[in-house]
Amino acid sequence: MSETTASVTTAASATSGTVIAESATPRGRRARIALRALQIVLALFYGIASALPKLIAHPSATEGFDELGWGSAGMYTIGALELAGAIALLVPVLQSVAAMALSALMVGAFVVTITAFGGENAATPLILIVPLALIAWARRSSNADLLRLVRRRA
Repeated sequence: MSETTASVTTAASATSGTVIAESATPRGRRARIALRALQIVLALFYGIASALPKLIAHPSATEGFDELGWGSAGMYTIGALELAGAIALLVPVLQSVAAMALSALMVGAFVVTITAFGGENAATPLILIVPLALIAWARRSSNADLLRLVRRRA
């Protein structure tokens, strides 16, 4: 983006009251690309490695949910929530909300892992919360866009 375009964009955003999340610096562009790549990696992880085994009732997933006493209904519910979060991570207006929702799901996973499974693999949900929190914070401007859309529909 040239300096002329940047100043016009800044002037236009100042008069319209909207915030443009684009940076004119190469460092800002690299940061946006890295954040988008992180979102894609997490979406693939949640969609393929986490949700898919639950949704196809893979034995590795059913054992854990049977041990919890949640059965297939709990397994399919968690799998559907993870898949919805994975898809929403890729939708610009939903990305921050999706990261917050998946973080909340990971807090629940941590609590269940500690209480029901004796802490085995308890670090995994905590590790996943860190990049999700980064996405939620960095993409927080999309929350205002989502709110505008919801208000417009109501």
